[in-house]
Amino acid sequence: MNYRIIFNTLGKVVWAEALFLLLPLATSFIYGEACAYSFIITIIIALALGACLYLIKPKSDIVFAKEGFVIAALTWIIMSALGALPFVISGEIPSYVDALFETISGFTTTGASTVANVEAMSKGILMWRSFTHWIGGMGVLVFIVALTRKSSDRSIHILRAEMPGPSVDKLVPRSRDTAKILYLIYVALTVSEMIFLWLGDMNLFESVVHSFATAGTGGFGIRGDSIASYSAYSQWVITVFMLLFGVNFNLYFLLIAKKFKYIFKSTELKVYLSIVVFMTALIAFNTSNLFSTIGEGIRTSAFQVASIITTTGFATADFDAWSPFAKTLIFLLMFVGGCAGSTAGGMKLSRLIIIVKRVKNELRRVLHPRTYTLVKLDGKRVDDTTLHSVSTYMFLYMFIIAGTLFLLSFNGLDFETNVSAAVSCFNNVGPGFAKIGPALNYTVYSPFSKIILSVAMLLGRLEIYPILLTFSFATWTNKE
Repeated sequence: MNYRIIFNTLGKVVWAEALFLLLPLATSFIYGEACAYSFIITIIIALALGACLYLIKPKSDIVFAKEGFVIAALTWIIMSALGALPFVISGEIPSYVDALFETISGFTTTGASTVANVEAMSKGILMWRSFTHWIGGMGVLVFIVALTRKSSDRSIHILRAEMPGPSVDKLVPRSRDTAKILYLIYVALTVSEMIFLWLGDMNLFESVVHSFATAGTGGFGIRGDSIASYSAYSQWVITVFMLLFGVNFNLYFLLIAKKFKYIFKSTELKVYLSIVVFMTALIAFNTSNLFSTIGEGIRTSAFQVASIITTTGFATADFDAWSPFAKTLIFLLMFVGGCAGSTAGGMKLSRLIIIVKRVKNELRRVLHPRTYTLVKLDGKRVDDTTLHSVSTYMFLYMFIIAGTLFLLSFNGLDFETNVSAAVSCFNNVGPGFAKIGPALNYTVYSPFSKIILSVAMLLGRLEIYPILLTFSFATWTNKE
């Protein structure tokens, strides 16, 4: 284990967080808010801690898979621990457990909140709250790799540990260039959404915070009714961009490179769009009696389908009050998630497609034992390593949700609340049903349960392995 490269990289991460904190600090100064001092204190702490860690110089810059997983896990933990300080120091979220829950929910782009009255929060704190979504959406380590001149080609291990999906490929030969391309696409889409929202009924501040929350598919809003009180135009803009951020970013690179045939061959994209259209039609038809016009019903249904499948968590309606059929469809979408290589959470469609294809092949082999068929995705064979990885991930996925549900049962809340909380937090969705519906929040849970849900959010965002390996004794004792 290359301990020095781990601590040295964490030093860069903490410095990056100090840099990120300048945006909410500037926002506080612009609006003349007293919370500015909370950001100043946190920045000083981050700079000092970052300096101490950065001074630990590595003898080698090589990062293997094991170091990549550990760096990813510790990055998200230390960033969340520091990121919670402005909430506590400013007094806007006095409890550190609540502030940590809010910060982890932000960085993991979950959007589950413990804030009862979000409209009473200062602009600087609201900016930081939404900005954590944007930072966590693409990942801070991708940002570090993009800026670090000395990042080796083995930095791909860091990208793979942080980027969601069953596999992560380099868009170009160098990992650093891949990270740069990803961030440029991310920034371009974010700025585009800001402009479109600003042209509508949102002011500059509102367009920025909502674009950050959409880009990271997080869903922190600045109004008690989320997006419901904004115009139909703004709701459609956010719907479209939620779907865009749920697409594999590799496809945007192929679009820029004018390799259109590869985009049209993407099975995952076809399934993704088909599910959105199909679910929107079903829910719109089922809830048509709740809306005054067909257009309103389609808009609301499309918004909620896009919000849940991309795990953003914005709301324009209280879907917990919908029919059991519509609620069931929403619940199923919480598992699906967006495309691999996107900022969305959930299981990822590529995994579901691989599982369905593998089950189909197994059924065919039962009928015809001598038949040997390959699992293919986009015309390419899915290797055995990926197949094994997907199967193992699915087992751990269900086991962790069950374990989270078991631990939440000690809180004394009803089954529907606990099930939706476990599924929503692990899949980084945000809102659930019953006592944590889209019109409510997570204040009903005890500090112990909030810690459990915080761990579930981290496990879901980093897709299990980095957290498990980091806290495994064998990871630190094995010298290989």
